[in-house]
Amino acid sequence: MSKRQVLLGCAISAAIALGSAAAPVQAKELKISTFLPPNHTFVKTMEDWAAVLEKETGGALTARVYPASQLGPINRQFDLVKKGIADVAISLHGATPGRFQMAEVASLPLVSPSAGSRSAISSRRLTELAPKYLAKENEGMRMLWMAVTPPLMFHTTKQIKTIEDFKGLRIRYAGQIFAKIIKGLDAVPLAVKPGETTDAVAKGIIDGATFPYEGAQSFDLGTVVKYTLEPGVSSATFGVVMSPATYDSLPDDQKALIDRTTGPDAAQAFGERWDASEGHGKAYMIEKGVEIYKLPSAELARMKKHLEPIIADHLANLESQGLPAGEFFKAYTK
Repeated sequence: MSKRQVLLGCAISAAIALGSAAAPVQAKELKISTFLPPNHTFVKTMEDWAAVLEKETGGALTARVYPASQLGPINRQFDLVKKGIADVAISLHGATPGRFQMAEVASLPLVSPSAGSRSAISSRRLTELAPKYLAKENEGMRMLWMAVTPPLMFHTTKQIKTIEDFKGLRIRYAGQIFAKIIKGLDAVPLAVKPGETTDAVAKGIIDGATFPYEGAQSFDLGTVVKYTLEPGVSSATFGVVMSPATYDSLPDDQKALIDRTTGPDAAQAFGERWDASEGHGKAYMIEKGVEIYKLPSAELARMKKHLEPIIADHLANLESQGLPAGEFFKAYTK
């Protein structure tokens, strides 16, 4: 090979190396899926998280939220992650009956951590316990954090002041625990998609639904119901999960960023935001003319006694499957 050819080869190699070094790093965009509407606190929180990821990585890691079931229906959200269609998903555990029975321990009637039923408290507690107690039913998904709603109220077209007033009412529910609660109060549980609830009430298909105030506002329920019963009887649980394959594909600094911005601290921060939204939701219901009735302590005690068998039966069923439900229940309510 001539000297000229050697020099030419070196020049070409240098040019290729220089071009490779100058080439921009391909940005990774995470697809975040949920069934919740664009105005929901969860969607806004995930959009804020996406902004943090983009800022902290200089645009190397971005995220886009797909709300309102754009990537799939409510009961397929978690499977979107398992199948690689979405990188992150937020969904309701109760939307897939029988699949997240341990997580639904936190949905048992009038059950919460001893420190209180605010979402900031319960969401952090459930997230702290998730690695030990919820890993099996989240197999194939990386748990980022868990969220527990403020207790759900009954929002109805007919007023409820006693247990007897529930008899025969058709109420939209969120998960099997809620279905059992509604049946236990002699009402009729009906499965209605969240986004179709307001229309179902307006058409007289159902007499009411269970939502926290924030959810009632998100779905504009105050335009069709007349009454809300306090206190909330039970909470719904959500999971924020990520594809393990997506996580593993990220460089170490981005993995560290994901770890740092999720977990118990993120769950508590989200819960605080959800708690604040409850106040706005309640104000919205009052503005719409909804009458709020607080159950007297004596009647609340009756309700609690009435619903105790649901707790015992759920825990016993899980224990019969070899799951440490009693231990988990004690740890969650501690």
